[in-house]
Amino acid sequence: MSGLSRETRLQIMLDEDELAAIDDWRFKHRMPSRAAAVRDLLKLGLQAAKGPTDRSMRSQDFGVSPHRGSDSDDDHGTTL
Repeated sequence: MSGLSRETRLQIMLDEDELAAIDDWRFKHRMPSRAAAVRDLLKLGLQAAKGPTDRSMRSQDFGVSPHRGSDSDDDHGTTL
């Protein structure tokens, strides 16, 4: 590696709303990069996790933005 202390790369796929939510949070908190913002959000999420997750949930059930196909019109986005 080129002297970086981070040797593992994690790639994820995001939809436009999820990416916009991360970018909005990044700029609001003056983070230097998306990667730094995602690391900080992961740290916050892990600190907030208090119990076991519902094992019946699938990977697509987790996301930054509201679930697609929701009947509610008042969910226009998620603020992180």
